[in-house]
Amino acid sequence: MPLHSANVGISTDAVTQDIDARWLMAYAASLNDLNPFYLDTHEHTVLAHPVFPVCLEWTLSTAFANQPDVLHPTREESARAVHSAHDIHLHRPIRAGDRLTTQATLLGVRTRASGGASIVRFDTLDVNTGELVVRSYQTAVYRGVRVEGPDLSSDEMPTTPDSKLVDPILESAIEVPAGAAHVYTECARIWNPIHTDRAIALSAGLPDIILHGTATLALAVSQIVKNYASGEPSCISRLGCRFSGYVLMPNTLTLQCSLNDNVVSFQVLDGEGKLVISKGFACIRHDDRVCHLTE
Repeated sequence: MPLHSANVGISTDAVTQDIDARWLMAYAASLNDLNPFYLDTHEHTVLAHPVFPVCLEWTLSTAFANQPDVLHPTREESARAVHSAHDIHLHRPIRAGDRLTTQATLLGVRTRASGGASIVRFDTLDVNTGELVVRSYQTAVYRGVRVEGPDLSSDEMPTTPDSKLVDPILESAIEVPAGAAHVYTECARIWNPIHTDRAIALSAGLPDIILHGTATLALAVSQIVKNYASGEPSCISRLGCRFSGYVLMPNTLTLQCSLNDNVVSFQVLDGEGKLVISKGFACIRHDDRVCHLTE
């Protein structure tokens, strides 16, 4: 069954989740990020890592398939989906004790050379106040799956910041141990078997299990928070990238980044020099009360 542009504009039911310190701390620990903002329950309310919203969005990964009267790809076709890009807008940090509700809306369906692409917007709101906490845009490509109907979008994707690297370029190494995908899976609560089950990864055409793209992104953002935002995760107002390749484990990644005004541009290469994240960007809030832009 192909992707259907007639589904554009459909929203899922909202899913409500309670955010506790244990989940936030486990997520940071899976990245070996010991920033006290994520771990110290004595000094302050525990904050979420800036990439943590992907954990809330994962719960809606199959929600469209559960909507009545919605034409959707088969299970086999869904297995061909590749997470190709993400754009996360952080209106405020997620904190331990939050009660949040997340809803997904299909914004667009497009034909690409490799198959059909879907664009989904996720809106995460505070249940108690109704405020928008996070809005994300996720693009997925369904390899070899055609699109039924014309390319269609119900809403324009926001323009992304210029992500071109400029001198000086800061390089840092990121070690990815052999068990990283299993640890991230359990701590993030993102259960996709290509990251933990070798038989399924091989049947999907992969050479072995691979690290989650969002884990690679989160590892990079941890370094950006440390090196460009004085360790203050609340300084990150927006971040995104394209996922250009997969990461086998163990591996030593190289993060390359540069600062232009308040935007950190970055990319990530694997141990063989292959690009695994491209066109990465992280926007730093200018707020003298808490945020101190550094180089």
